[in-house]
Amino acid sequence: MNSLIFRTIAPLLVAVMLVFSVFVLLRGHNEPGGGFIGGLIAASALTIYGMAMGVAAARTALKAHPLAYAGFGVALAGLAGVLSILFDVPFLTGLWTSFTFDGAEVALSTPMVFDIGVYFVVFGTITAVALALEDSGGGV
Repeated sequence: MNSLIFRTIAPLLVAVMLVFSVFVLLRGHNEPGGGFIGGLIAASALTIYGMAMGVAAARTALKAHPLAYAGFGVALAGLAGVLSILFDVPFLTGLWTSFTFDGAEVALSTPMVFDIGVYFVVFGTITAVALALEDSGGGV
């Protein structure tokens, strides 16, 4: 899409969408949303950037191949399951811990690690498909 208005507003729109995707990812632990929806929003942001600036610029902005993000997400989601085995409970059993940081209690859990993995899988996969469809050369 070769529109001056679209090319001008796209980077701002992408930044807002990426921040919103992280908000949805972190909010999804206790409310609707989570890794899948956050990943879809992030992939949509990169797709918009690719439409405005071109596929080559979007690939450069990613810094790595989109499928590398998906592979990282699969490894992270698998790690969430393996951690439960290390604590002698069934695979993918949720584990929680918390610590105090600067006077505030910070909670960590394996479901959150799994959700972050799903976020990267969805982001990488959908971005790879969208950029391949946008690319006139047909390569991923």
